[in-house]
Order: sequence, then C-alpha cells, then structure tokens
Amino acid sequence: MIDKFTDWLRDSAKVLHENAAYLTELDSAIGDADHGANMDRGFAAVVAVLDETSFDSVDELLKKAGMTLVSKVGGASGPLYGTFFLRFGTALAGLSLTPESIGTGLRAGVDGVLARGKAELGDKTMYDAWAPALDAYDAAVAGSGDLGAALKAAAEASAKGRDATVPLEARKGRASYLGERSVGHQDPGATSTTLLLESAARTLA
Repeated sequence: MIDKFTDWLRDSAKVLHENAAYLTELDSAIGDADHGANMDRGFAAVVAVLDETSFDSVDELLKKAGMTLVSKVGGASGPLYGTFFLRFGTALAGLSLTPESIGTGLRAGVDGVLARGKAELGDKTMYDAWAPALDAYDAAVAGSGDLGAALKAAAEASAKGRDATVPLEARKGRASYLGERSVGHQDPGATSTTLLLESAARTLA
C-alpha cells in the first residue's frame, strides 16, 4: 500500500504542476496570486523527498510529506495541507489500511485543517470541498465497503463543493477582505482539494 500512497503523492504533484497557472489565476482574483506556485513548489519538494527516502509505513510517508509542505510552502496553503498530511499519517499509525481506517485518517487530516484555519462550511474555503467529500466517502464505505467507489464519490462531491464556492462571499482568509467582490469567483483551495481527491481516486483504489 505504500506504493499506492507514493503514487498518489507523485500524481498529485504532476496534476498540481499542470494546473499551477490555473490555480494562480483563481487566486489572483481573490487572494495573493500565489496558490498555484506554492502548491507546485511544495509538492515538487515532496517528490524530491520520495526520490531520496524509503519509508517503512504509510503513516511515516504521509507525516514526512506533511512536514515537507509545512517547511517549504509559504502562504496559507503550506501549513494547511501540511497539517492535513501530518494528521492523516498520525491517525493511521498502527492501523491496518482499510477503507474505514483511511476514512478515519482523511477526517483526522481535515480536522487538523479546521483547527488551523478555523473555517466553517460556507466560508468559501477548501473546507467547502472537504466537508461533502468526507460525507460522501463515509456513505460509500458504509454502502459498499469499496475503497475505489468511496474515493470516486469523495472526488465527485468535492467537485460539487468546489463549484458551490462560486456564489459565496468569502468569510475567511485574504478573500474575506474583498467582501461582496469575492462573489462570483471559485475558491482556489477548494479547487486544489478537488485535484488531490481526484488524484487519490485514480491512484489509491
């Protein structure tokens, strides 16, 4: 399973690199215009670590990815995504990797994001993509117990949550300074969250 999680991180880095300009374009409308560059740089650093380090467990791999993102990425995205992977890995320590335990890890990671970012549903942040994704994942696991189906459901729900940020007025982060002018723009963090979950659906199943 380590190989699959490694594939996820590598694929995420590829996708974020391909979408870096798009993410920065989204962020230029309501943020610091650096989200794409920051995510690209951070995941390139993660891939560099993967190239030179071997890991004995998935939790070690994810925690190292998280620490790398925290140390290499500026802005809000580094600490938030870094915390996600750190908490995800910590939650998996000592557990057998099952759809249920992976779901527990995902939720722990997002709880870490919430603890740092203090966002709520509807604030026009990455949480608007994460929240429906987690619910869809848990429902799919309860229904079929299949990891692939659960990740696909999570990615699809995340995309709907991402799209639902467009009409929202931002209440957190740099975008909140714009008030009503933030309406009509897709949230960059919700967009990168969806890219990561789509990557997970391709690689982890």
